[in-house]
Amino acid sequence: MKTVIVTGGSRGIGAAIVKKLARSGCDVVLNYNQSEQKAKEIQNELQKEKIDIEIYKADVSKREEVKKLIEFTLEKFKKIDVLINNAGIDQVKPFIDITDDDWNNMMQVNLNSVFYCTQEVLTTMIQRKSGCIINISSIWGITGASCEVHYSVAKAGIDGLTKALAKELGPSNIRVNSVAPGAIMTDMNKNLTKKEIEQINQEIPLERFGSPEEIARCVEWLVEDTYTTGQVISPNGGWLI
Repeated sequence: MKTVIVTGGSRGIGAAIVKKLARSGCDVVLNYNQSEQKAKEIQNELQKEKIDIEIYKADVSKREEVKKLIEFTLEKFKKIDVLINNAGIDQVKPFIDITDDDWNNMMQVNLNSVFYCTQEVLTTMIQRKSGCIINISSIWGITGASCEVHYSVAKAGIDGLTKALAKELGPSNIRVNSVAPGAIMTDMNKNLTKKEIEQINQEIPLERFGSPEEIARCVEWLVEDTYTTGQVISPNGGWLI
């Protein structure tokens, strides 16, 4: 039975990943920061199915809190097989208006958190010569997004980290991959108007937004796979070909 940490696991794609992996038999630690109620709702939902998960509050943009998350998981399960770096924020803002605080906050939450969590979990993974790291990036890390430059930079950084680290950790039998979703119907897109959604749908060959559950299925495959590493896999309905 695999032990999995999912950062930012209380909402959207993270929540779908938690449910999918818990139902497939993994021991899951759902990390949250502000959404305690949502985390408890997921825990209660799964308990009704006789599935237990752990929830743990930690701000993964702070290394000391990441260390405590890793320590908690090791104390509970004695090992960590999979780390899913999903926690992240979004901000739509013209580049010229991005402040130093905007930029630094975006990098801290979206990129530095991946650095902290991955580095802290690797001590145990390298010792065991086994592990799987899955980073949730974005299609905008591949193509760039107007008025989301700092978000795009952070996500591109995640993909660069993924490729470089996969080369470094391959000899330790640790796989590192990115999942870069396209347009997914989550809270990040809740401010889109019906007209804006229709316009985006017209650009996507499959003519629709994806669902968090579809991303979770991709993640589940990467957890079970044994030969894929260093890849940026983008489930996007053909939006990027």
